[in-house]
Amino acid sequence: MPFSRASGILLHPTCFPSRFGIGDLGPEAYRFIDFLARGGQRLWQVLPLGPTGFGNSPYMCYSAMAGNPLLISLEGLRDDGLLADEDLANLPEFPLYPIDFDRVEQLKRPLLQKAFHRFQAGAAPEQHQEFQEFCARAAYWLDDYALFITLKNEVYNGANWTEWDAKVAQRDPQALDVWRDKLKEEIFFRKYLQFEFFRQWSALKTYANDRQIQIMGDIPIYVAHDSADVWAHPSIFCLDEETGKPALMAGVPPDYFSATGQLWGNPVYNWEALQKTDFHWWMQRFHALLDVVDLIRIDHFRGFQAYWAVPGDEETAINGEWIEAPGDAFFERLDKELGKLPIIAEDLGTITPEVEELRDKFEFPGMKILHFAFDSGKDNPYLPYNYQSPNFIVYTGTHDNDTTLGWYAKRSDEDNQRVWDYLGCSRGEGFNWDLIRLALSTNAIGAIFPLQDILGLGSECRMNEPSTAEGNWGWRYAEDALRDDLADRLRWYTQVYGRIS
Repeated sequence: MPFSRASGILLHPTCFPSRFGIGDLGPEAYRFIDFLARGGQRLWQVLPLGPTGFGNSPYMCYSAMAGNPLLISLEGLRDDGLLADEDLANLPEFPLYPIDFDRVEQLKRPLLQKAFHRFQAGAAPEQHQEFQEFCARAAYWLDDYALFITLKNEVYNGANWTEWDAKVAQRDPQALDVWRDKLKEEIFFRKYLQFEFFRQWSALKTYANDRQIQIMGDIPIYVAHDSADVWAHPSIFCLDEETGKPALMAGVPPDYFSATGQLWGNPVYNWEALQKTDFHWWMQRFHALLDVVDLIRIDHFRGFQAYWAVPGDEETAINGEWIEAPGDAFFERLDKELGKLPIIAEDLGTITPEVEELRDKFEFPGMKILHFAFDSGKDNPYLPYNYQSPNFIVYTGTHDNDTTLGWYAKRSDEDNQRVWDYLGCSRGEGFNWDLIRLALSTNAIGAIFPLQDILGLGSECRMNEPSTAEGNWGWRYAEDALRDDLADRLRWYTQVYGRIS
């Protein structure tokens, strides 16, 4: 890892407060980085940044490489002269949470279009040149994505690509050329949105890096079936040849989160076809992500050793099977392509010795979750005294867990007695800080906590509940939440446990 004994906060950009109904890359994002710096934190972990589809999940995006246009800061566009103050006046009020993604889209889209038209008409030659250079640099994913999302929204009324006209769904070159010509203005607009997203993100990342804060991005192992990636590269996914629908779906067997497992619906990879291309699409994906983050957390790392494959007509994940994947060959190719990468392996769930061997061969740090530590005896691998190596990141909980106070409140006194005994504390307020201190005190190279745990928030502020398709990803924190006393308290504990000098 390119750091030693650091800590940080897990927070997705949608969670920032703003008057536009959703967090964005504007002033509150910079305030959050200032909070991190004051608190002595060196890591900011985000979820996938792509344009979200059904359920607004960042793990079900329309592209594995594009950015989410809803994160574009309208205030940033105003500061660049592409919107006026009056454009941002008399806006409707939004609840703090849950985020109303449809209303946000209705508000932002016409304003983004207005900025686009002003860019077309009035941007300086060097700005147009910057845009053209971006389009050329990103063409390997941008051209397919811009055409896909335009066809989906402007021609097929949001329908899954398998329901499009057959020639378009199957990417007949002549049919696509016809649509490229008909839709060239809208395709141009979609490319412009990507340009603005990555321009604003780059400025924010530079601001963070200048304050010694590194950004940990997230690369989901799977992509959404209804995505530019699957539409443009069907041969590398397990699809039904006639319908284009997933022949085998991704998920996990019954586990801590669900008695019927988790059926994600994503198509699994045709690893044989991928390997014949030297994993070319995956190499492109890593290149794209490394342009925008410093560290990469691989979600569902175990799927690179063996993956749970469920027939496409199943309704739960129970009736699947484990199929071996060429993880060894994949990561050797990645090393050859990009060198030694700052990768963190999300090694949670059903982990076998073979998965651990793959992780350790490439020296990827794993993950430890303190919420999992207290309920299965002294050999529980999440208990800190069982941490045999510092090469991992310890979390109080992740975006898939309840908040620490929510988790704590739902446990019985008998269950919590084990926690109190371990921590040497008694019941009372402030338990979130007890668990944060425990994470900081471990030998782990990194310690990360969701912002909800710093703020001491309950289950109503949970980010995601796995196996539930709707009602997630909508939390935002209040504008006055990032208090100086919280940052100072966090910095003190961080110093006590040797994570800053």
